Amino acid sequence: MIKMQVIGRLGKDATKNTVGGKNVINFSVAHSEKVRDAQGNSTDKTVWVECSYWTERLGIFDYLKKGQQVFVEGNGDIRTYTNNEGAFAASLRLNIRDVQLLGSANNTGGNSGSDMNNVTNQGSTGNIGAPAAPVAKTATTLPTGFDDNDDLPF
Repeated sequence: MIKMQVIGRLGKDATKNTVGGKNVINFSVAHSEKVRDAQGNSTDKTVWVECSYWTERLGIFDYLKKGQQVFVEGNGDIRTYTNNEGAFAASLRLNIRDVQLLGSANNTGGNSGSDMNNVTNQGSTGNIGAPAAPVAKTATTLPTGFDDNDDLPF
């Protein structure tokens, strides 16, 4: 078994289909990183991974839009084929066991982590994707004889 983990952005909106009575969500994830060539020049290298997510939980489908940053994990495979020009080609495929939203399509500056929380913890208003209300900090009174400068064993 080959286990793969990929962090990247969706190249286009996901599609969903029913095959043999089972639901599948398909999308492509691009992982980019900077690499140095033999002369020491820095270039961008992008690897595309075709993903298939067989699931009965279709709620995530609405969030798998172009540009969405995701973490996907599953079993990898390489598919070989002859392309339209008659040349040999290969693609990297991933049968997903787990998918997590990391950032929005508009969030290109890193992972705030708040988007996944908004999907799973909708709150009483049901405003998915709306920022959470700030939490008020309250003062804590320590019990008599308790010194908060003690070294704790954990």
